[in-house]
This record gives sequence, C-alpha cells and structure tokens, in this order.
Amino acid sequence: MEPIWAILILIVLMVFGVPVAWSFAGVLMFLIWAYDVGTSTLLLQGFRSLDSVILLALPLFVLAGYLMQSGGVARRLIGFMELMVRGRKGGLGAALVLSSGVFGAISGTATAAVASIGTIMVDPLAKRGYPRGYTSALLGLSSLLGILIPPSLTMILFGVVTRQSITALFAATLVPGILLLIGLIIFNRFMAKRFLPDVAEAGAHVPPRDSGGKTFGKALPALSMPVIILGGIYGGVFTPTEAAAVACVVAIFIGFFIYRDLTFRGLWDSFVEAGETTGTIIFILLFSFMIGRVMVAEGVPQDLTRAVAALTENRILILLLVNAFLISVGMIMDDLSVTVVIAPLFMPLMIGVGVDPVHFGSIVACSVVIGANSPPVAPILYMACRIGKVSIHHAITPALQMIFFVALPIMIAVTFVPALSLAVPRMLGVH
Repeated sequence: MEPIWAILILIVLMVFGVPVAWSFAGVLMFLIWAYDVGTSTLLLQGFRSLDSVILLALPLFVLAGYLMQSGGVARRLIGFMELMVRGRKGGLGAALVLSSGVFGAISGTATAAVASIGTIMVDPLAKRGYPRGYTSALLGLSSLLGILIPPSLTMILFGVVTRQSITALFAATLVPGILLLIGLIIFNRFMAKRFLPDVAEAGAHVPPRDSGGKTFGKALPALSMPVIILGGIYGGVFTPTEAAAVACVVAIFIGFFIYRDLTFRGLWDSFVEAGETTGTIIFILLFSFMIGRVMVAEGVPQDLTRAVAALTENRILILLLVNAFLISVGMIMDDLSVTVVIAPLFMPLMIGVGVDPVHFGSIVACSVVIGANSPPVAPILYMACRIGKVSIHHAITPALQMIFFVALPIMIAVTFVPALSLAVPRMLGVH
C-alpha cells in the first residue's frame, strides 16, 4: 500500500506545482517515515550512485544543447531542411519535423528542440495558413524525436538507473525514432492535402533555387555534428561521455569561428542555463536513487510482479498493461519521473516475461513521447503552445490525432516486434 501512496503523493505534489525535485523529496520523506529507514546509510548510497563517469554525459549534452541554441546551429539546420522540401505541399511542416529530428540527434533533449526550432518556425508556418494549434502539436510531437534519436538524455538516465549499456540504448531507439519522424511527415502531408493551404502557392519563406549551394554550405558544419557524435560512439572512437564533451567543443568552435553567432555573453548564459538544468536533474536523480533503494529493500518490484501475475499470465496482456500504465503515468508525470522511478519498478516483471532490458528501454522512450504530449500535464505540449502563442485547447485535438495515428501504433509495434529495437544494437555489436 505504501508504494501506491508514494505515487499518489508524487502526482498530487506535481499537480499543485511543486518543483519536480522537491516532489521527489516529499515522496522520499514519506517512505522513510513509512518504512522507518535509517537516513545516514541511505544518503551514502544515494551519493555513491551519483558517482558515475557515465552520468557525466548528462550535463555535457545539456550544455551542448544550449550552446547550439546560442550558436545559430538551429537556424542553419532549418534553412537546409526547408531547401530539401521546397515547394511541396506541407513542406514547411515537414521541415519542422526534419529539423527537430536532426537537432535531437545533436542535443538529446526535447525542451531544447522546442525552444530552438519553435521560436524560428512557428510564425512562418502561421503566415502560410497553418493553424497555430496544429503547429504547436506538431512541434510538441516532433521535439520528442530528441528522446528517440540518439544521443538521448532519457536513455542516459534509463541506463544509469537500470545498469544497462548507454551505447546499446542509443542504438535501440534509433529505428523507433526514424519511424516516428517518417510517420509525422506522412501525417503532416495528409493534413496539408486535406485541410491546409497549398504550400507551393503560398510561396513565402521558400528559399530560391539558386541559394541551394549557399544554404547547404551554411548548414554543413551543423550537419557534421551528429555524424561526429554518433560516428565516434559507434565507431569505437570515444564513449558516450567523451562524445558529449566533443559535442560541446564542436558547438563552441562552430558558434564562435564559423557561424560567429556565439558571443561571450551567450557562452556564459549557456553555462548558467546548463548548470541550472543539470542541478535540477541531479537532485531528481539523487532522490530517485534513494527512493529506489527503499523500494528494492522492501521488495516492491517483486510485489508488483506478483500483483500483475495474479491478474494475468498472458504475455501479450502483461505488455499491454505495462504500456497502458506507462502512458497513463506519463500523462501526469514528466519524462524524468517515468524514467528514473517507474521504469525500474517494472524491470523485474519485463525480464520475467522475456523482454530484453534494452528493448524495454525503447518501450519506455516511446511511452514518454505519448505521455509528454497528453493532457492533463503534457509538459512538452504546454511548452510548445507557449512558444506557438496559442491556448492548449486548440492543440489538444491535433496532438491526440498524431498520438493515435502515429505515436501509439509505433509504440505497439516496438513493443511486440523486438527486432525494431534490438536489430541495430546487435548489428553494431554493442548488445
């Protein structure tokens, strides 16, 4: 009963606007009281869990994302993506999706993609006649490509809390990420043909054809970043942590010496913002590690496994129940909470029904995409609506359409076709 109360307390605190880190602290205090746990040993175990070289990748990738916002990388990427889809119906919407995917392959975070891509593209889309509610929903869903297309901060956290290979998790979410990218482009194309104005006739903001070489040349340094990062990781040149450090160095070099958009003030602001974001995440991790220790000591994962087994022993039904629970919790809690607290609780159950831990990481990532854009909390969708300057009520219907027709089928496919997650890691020899 105590774990149920703990989850309810976390949900209530977050609904009432308590910062996520302190919501976790409240849950920890309740569990310490409920189970009469000694705090000195628990604190020591929590700090030891943070002593991880792998975890160093987290602040470095966060910093790389902020540096790319300040250094003009997003603007050049968008210009190149617009050039690729120039003159096609729904082309600018497709450019938004593609830009989010490539930016996610560099920064690894959804919030950076929403802020960087959204502030540049929302107004041009509105001028072409795209409803702001639809644009915000498309921005919200496509920004989550940063969780699926590696490197991904969510998968780094999942790997740390479940002791899985970060490289294998990066590879596992690559195919689901590409499927989501293609699915959103197809959905946008369908919507453009039926409900949106003819993009080819609404030619504002389409780059002239003779600017193609110039646009590509400007985007080339930005496009080289995912090649350097991912090629280095899977080529065995450096680890994910070293790749994050390389990403920061490359972002600074490009911003200062190639694009010349990065100033010393922008560099300082990037360090400050990255520090604030990292500090929040580290607090969440510290409290979640301690919560996890208490729950493991009290046998909560085993109790959860027995409870689900009492309902059904059918593997398909168990997977559907876990999917439904992850999505439901993701509607209320943010992606960090789902990844570091809820997912590890289900790990013994998933292993018990024959699900590979790396495959389960891919399932969790897909559930985060759906939950982060589903009311009542929908943190990414709310952020996209703020940038889109529109009430969330106008974005809920198109967001639910994209979830129902694109994201949910992909999650189901990833759940029941393990090869979609495991083929790439095995092909690369990282799992």
